[in-house]
Amino acid sequence: MSTFQAIILGIVQGLTEFLPISSSGHLRIVPALLGWDDPGASFTAVIQLGTMAAVVIYFWKDLWRITTAWFASLRDRTRRQDPDARMGWYLIVATIPIAVIGFLLKDQIKSGARDLRLIAASLIVMGLVLLYAEKVASKRKTVDDIDSRDGIAIGLAQSMALVPGVSRSGATISAGLFLGYTREDAARFSFLLSVPAVVLSGLFSLKDVGAKAEPHMAASPGFGPTAIATVISFVVGYAAIAWLLRYLVNHTTVVFVAYRVALGVLLFVLLAAGTISAHPS
Repeated sequence: MSTFQAIILGIVQGLTEFLPISSSGHLRIVPALLGWDDPGASFTAVIQLGTMAAVVIYFWKDLWRITTAWFASLRDRTRRQDPDARMGWYLIVATIPIAVIGFLLKDQIKSGARDLRLIAASLIVMGLVLLYAEKVASKRKTVDDIDSRDGIAIGLAQSMALVPGVSRSGATISAGLFLGYTREDAARFSFLLSVPAVVLSGLFSLKDVGAKAEPHMAASPGFGPTAIATVISFVVGYAAIAWLLRYLVNHTTVVFVAYRVALGVLLFVLLAAGTISAHPS
């Protein structure tokens, strides 16, 4: 992978991690459209650490408050009703589904799930789910209203994002809307929830940087390009978080639905025409 490719993919990761359009899907689609080698699932998981650093810095006050309250609740039972302590538990519980499913299906995620036909279908279907969530959502609840049931439900939705094309933020925001949360608060919990899942995934995949992922694929990008893409994704991701939270206060997610469906249809057209291949080369 060249430096130019690393920069482009870092920008793609930073822009698409938080918008409900699937970062992992775009990191498979963009190289396919430009005729580049598929960077692989491990590269995707590692450079997501850059966007997670953006989340940690953007929400550092919230995360510090949640973390200190959670640890305090371990020592003092009376602190367990503290909203921040409860949020810590909800984030842990909501992370369990994606951790378990991701570990059990790690081989399929690295290979079969990168089929562009699956990604195109996921873009369209999840886009329509997001549209329906917008139509039925009451949008009355905030992050202060989250309980264990909602946390588990949103955590299960997050696990769907193991399939490229689904979108972690798209699935969790949709789940939040179905449960009655406002767009902004659904997105805020989505971003906080992404931290433990993506950090675990990225650290688990660090060992695969530069390794040959699959017999039919080129070697994964080395440390240099991966580091460049990670840094770029951090800078762009920070800006994307700030923009999206402001945008969702007064706007629906319909523009993202339209983009997802249009991109999914375009992929099916290009696949049918033989312009691109469904499988990584």
